[in-house]
Amino acid sequence: MPVPFERLESLYHAARLRPAEQRDAFLAEACGGDQELRHEIESLLTQHAATGGFLADVPHVPALAIGTRIGVYRITAQLGAGGMGEVYQARDTKLDRDVAIKVLPHTLAADPDRLTRFEREARVLAALNHPNIAQIYGFEESGGVNALVMELIEGETLSDRLRRGPIPLDEALPIARQIAEGLEAAHDKGIIHRDVKPSNVALTSTGLVKVLDFGLAKGSMATTADARQSPAVITAVGNGILLGTVAYMSPEQARGRPIDKRTDIWAFGCVLYEMLTGRLAFAGATTSDHIAAILEREPDWSALPPETPSGVRQSLQRCLEKDPRSRCHDIADARLQLDSGY
Repeated sequence: MPVPFERLESLYHAARLRPAEQRDAFLAEACGGDQELRHEIESLLTQHAATGGFLADVPHVPALAIGTRIGVYRITAQLGAGGMGEVYQARDTKLDRDVAIKVLPHTLAADPDRLTRFEREARVLAALNHPNIAQIYGFEESGGVNALVMELIEGETLSDRLRRGPIPLDEALPIARQIAEGLEAAHDKGIIHRDVKPSNVALTSTGLVKVLDFGLAKGSMATTADARQSPAVITAVGNGILLGTVAYMSPEQARGRPIDKRTDIWAFGCVLYEMLTGRLAFAGATTSDHIAAILEREPDWSALPPETPSGVRQSLQRCLEKDPRSRCHDIADARLQLDSGY
């Protein structure tokens, strides 16, 4: 469930018009602690810089108008937009059900490399069939538009829930367990998510948790070059490019080194810590500050609720080991340790 595009667009343009040295302070105030929104805006600013200012004066134009038909699907609403995709609600006129439609924004739709990677996301989702992973229904091509057709998740994202504050243990642990089960299913297929974060977790009204957005996912045997070319929230740091959302990156991911499923385990630990404390495990005012915290500092373990069971604390600490050799090697181990922590 992406950020509403009107708010994203407004803040992006407001940040872009400010001198570079004033942007951090502006975003800190404008985003009000919403780190997901801030990272989305920063990724757009990075794209703007990478395109030599091409995006500067181009207003956001939705890729699809309400009423547009893609095959048997009729667009009924825009749910949100970000730099790497736009999501719409649509009606399946053949099966009489609502679905979610994801398409590339205009600025990327003509890029054959982006389209290839978009199709790869569809194949990744098609390989996964698990109740804790958002289901894909198909890949449609119509009128020059390529679209992923997915189940429509009714509810809110974990990011939305966290805006109301920390989550009590008896609510947070079942959510964490289901996130872990979804990631375990992906890892069993050799798929690494690479962008596990609260906005990529949906909480349904029935209590079912869904892991979303495998746009950054890669097979565990992919090369480093493949990793650097994947569709992503892209953050430029100096002369390097990092893929993912910086606040949830593992140390090896932040350094641009090859990764495996243990990078998802790190991000899972970051998400669980944030659920229990209401704060980021590794905070910072800028991208560089975030990375410094990830590489050099420990989370504030004293911020965990006093009633946090020892098994849960131990699971978190093992997930957030900076050396991947010392980290949990399988997400199932973290899940089982959470269960034993009651």
